[in-house]
Amino acid sequence: MAVALAVAGCATKDDMDDLALDDTPAEVMFNEALALRASGDSKAAVKKFNELDRVYPYSEFARKSLINLAYLNFKMGKYPEAISAAERFSTLYPGNKDSAYALFIIGESYFRQMPDVGRDQAVTAKALEKMREVVQRYPDSEYTKQARQRIRATEDQLAGKEMEVGRYYLARRNYLASINRFKTVVTNYQTTRHVEEALYRLTESYYALGVTNEAQTAAAVLGHNFPQSEWYQQAFSLLKKGGLEPEESKGSWLSRAFGDMKLL
Repeated sequence: MAVALAVAGCATKDDMDDLALDDTPAEVMFNEALALRASGDSKAAVKKFNELDRVYPYSEFARKSLINLAYLNFKMGKYPEAISAAERFSTLYPGNKDSAYALFIIGESYFRQMPDVGRDQAVTAKALEKMREVVQRYPDSEYTKQARQRIRATEDQLAGKEMEVGRYYLARRNYLASINRFKTVVTNYQTTRHVEEALYRLTESYYALGVTNEAQTAAAVLGHNFPQSEWYQQAFSLLKKGGLEPEESKGSWLSRAFGDMKLL
């Protein structure tokens, strides 16, 4: 007890002030935070909103503070903090009018952290997941149009990563592994700019393995959907060397994958 009292006696006035609860009314604290935000002092505004959330949790002003914290942290480039505040808001107030905005901030925060295509794409996958959720849950919101743009960008990046790894395996004649990567592009990212090359690489990989019916099918699907593509010309030339032509096999997974997809 003597030691505890001695330690307590060493606490500074500032330490005690930090531990004390502010008895300023919630509405006053909120207006002070808004004033700081309006003045451009985002750091001080964040501190005030955090304080309000701590002193008056689950209050109406705490709810308003959370969405402000999400916005301000996002604006300052503090994306993990923005995600945390927006996720708390979404969990506590799922039916609120600002729910679409909170979800969009989460997705946009992940989007802003996307690495280049040569690195792990876990963050890109999270950005895609959240943007798809915005479109699915809030199709009429003002954020849907931009969310769709982000979806196209993230899908293109994820497809690009699959192509990079697929080419790596193809160059090392690991054809089964390369096929799996190119198959992912064709199956999951058909509307990206990478699908033409993916179909050609499938032609190349299957041809190297001697699975000619699948090679012919990949080339046929490529020619049907992208007849002017340079990748189709290469696929056609590759098959011709072996005395083959593009020909679709209706039982192929490629035919099924493109069965409901009209790219023309």
